[in-house]
Amino acid sequence: MRAPPPPPSPSEQSGTFAELLQRRLLEIGRSPAELAEAIAVPGHYIDDLIAGCRRPPLPGRTDIYSKMTSFLRLGRNDVVACARAERAGAAPTGASGPRAHVRELLLSLCEPETARELQRRHARGSAELAGFLQRLLDVTQGAVRRVLDDQIGLKLAAVEQGSTYLAARFKVLEFLDVTADTLTAEHLTEFLRPRIARWDVDLETGVLRVVFRPQGFAERSAKTGTD
Repeated sequence: MRAPPPPPSPSEQSGTFAELLQRRLLEIGRSPAELAEAIAVPGHYIDDLIAGCRRPPLPGRTDIYSKMTSFLRLGRNDVVACARAERAGAAPTGASGPRAHVRELLLSLCEPETARELQRRHARGSAELAGFLQRLLDVTQGAVRRVLDDQIGLKLAAVEQGSTYLAARFKVLEFLDVTADTLTAEHLTEFLRPRIARWDVDLETGVLRVVFRPQGFAERSAKTGTD
């Protein structure tokens, strides 16, 4: 007689990312607050994930999944696979780009001649500017992601800013999940301007060039409030 198949792993069971978290917490007898503490985020972050009002972050833009996997005692790829599937299955939204005042701030960092041409094309209805600005944001988020790996540096920065480590870390996580459509002037002031000296794009080939400020400039800017 053939042995029955093994029960499905948590990730193989149908359901959303929110349902995976809720089900697994119940199975191991732990609370959302304990999960939040384990992955170093505010309690409302987990509450929002479980409620389904916050989408799971991109795996490449966060460090929470390895900690979450360990706490929930799941397979190595269970959480990430579920997050990827949910994001891939989300209805696509038309990228309209940043709001007008944020767009102007981003263009102020662009090579002037290129910025003027991009503004002319945008005024004629071209959608390419939104794509270039999303790529610029992607590059910046890749640089900011490394901040999460420097726990000591983030704690020191939090103290110097009169904040807490948890609040500073949450602010970074929030920025890493924004898109060009949801980018704000505050995001630009805190994360983009301290890092980007100038950017340019070849309008024929679409090649984006980003010149970063010297290493450490972002930290000095955070202390002084200047750029």
